[in-house]
Amino acid sequence: MKAAVIFENGDLECIKFEEVPSPVPGPGEILLDVHAAALNHLDIWVRRGRPGVELPVPHILGSDAAGVVLEAGEGVDHVRPGDAVLINPGLSCGRCEFCRRGEQSECISFGIVGMARPGTFAERVVAPAMNVFAKPSHLSMTEAAALPLAYVTAWRMLMSRARLRPGETVLIHGIGGGVALAGLQLARLAGARVVVTSSSDDKLLRAREFGADDCVNYATNPCLSEAIRDLTGGRGVDIVLDTVGAATWSENFKAVRRGGRIVHCGVTTGAETTVNISQLYWNHLVVMGSTMGSDDEFRQMLAAVSASRMRPVVDSIYPLNRVCEATLRMESGEQFGKIVLVPGGVPDALNKPRAESGFRGHNFEAVQEAGSVEAE
Repeated sequence: MKAAVIFENGDLECIKFEEVPSPVPGPGEILLDVHAAALNHLDIWVRRGRPGVELPVPHILGSDAAGVVLEAGEGVDHVRPGDAVLINPGLSCGRCEFCRRGEQSECISFGIVGMARPGTFAERVVAPAMNVFAKPSHLSMTEAAALPLAYVTAWRMLMSRARLRPGETVLIHGIGGGVALAGLQLARLAGARVVVTSSSDDKLLRAREFGADDCVNYATNPCLSEAIRDLTGGRGVDIVLDTVGAATWSENFKAVRRGGRIVHCGVTTGAETTVNISQLYWNHLVVMGSTMGSDDEFRQMLAAVSASRMRPVVDSIYPLNRVCEATLRMESGEQFGKIVLVPGGVPDALNKPRAESGFRGHNFEAVQEAGSVEAE
């Protein structure tokens, strides 16, 4: 089968599109015919490498995928060949104290498909059957592939960690990225007011089409926190959803209200900064880290998406053999939404940036019922 692989860490040039052996499912696993696979910033970190982390080579990149089950291994009875599914890329041991209490993303050996095992940028992939979920019936394969990593990450950040309530105000930095847009859609679904930032007026305009209430261009507002304070009558926002890291850290402390919550999941602008401790305790702030989500949170996210008929924002679709071109678009920050790869190739008409329609408006009842409504 064909796959996007790396033989060493480095720049884009180290990604190769080559023939590799087709995987075979073992006990408790399934073989998936990949119809679509989405890019994440994690793919960049894996390709560039991390100190002390060595991957078996060739290593297949990619974490998100949707497709059709080709084969089910021994002991798999809840998934059958022919089922349309998507993969939850979070990997856990199922035995540690955190897994036993249902917090799989806090597992002591937590890993992610495409990093801890071969990834999804291939014609076929083997995955643990416990990580496979039915594709929401209203979504195309490309839309379904855009869901897993970004949307479960945003769900946990907002619903579980920050405990978002209707009527609260959420600040989301860097609108256009996958988690940021997922956060916008999910926060609006929960009845929140959403303020977004970007250096691109075009992205801010498009964010309004997807429900953003207020937009701030940080390139033309050198004091971002003051602009946020002005929008909230001097009060500040209730929650900050941050995928950016060092560049926005100090501004978050100034933009959030007393007793507010700041949730981080990424460090695209750097992992180290300084902390004003007095600002932290004097204003009763809560700063939290978050990585992906638990199995239950993944189910809740899918249920909310199905109940509300939400559609992920898809920026562009590329054939798998153009993975380097697609990755360059993500690394340059040009995208608005998820970039999706299709192993079977796509018509030329689709090989351009586009954004499929997303959920607009308030529907908090769908969030309340998410725990009991199963994905279609």
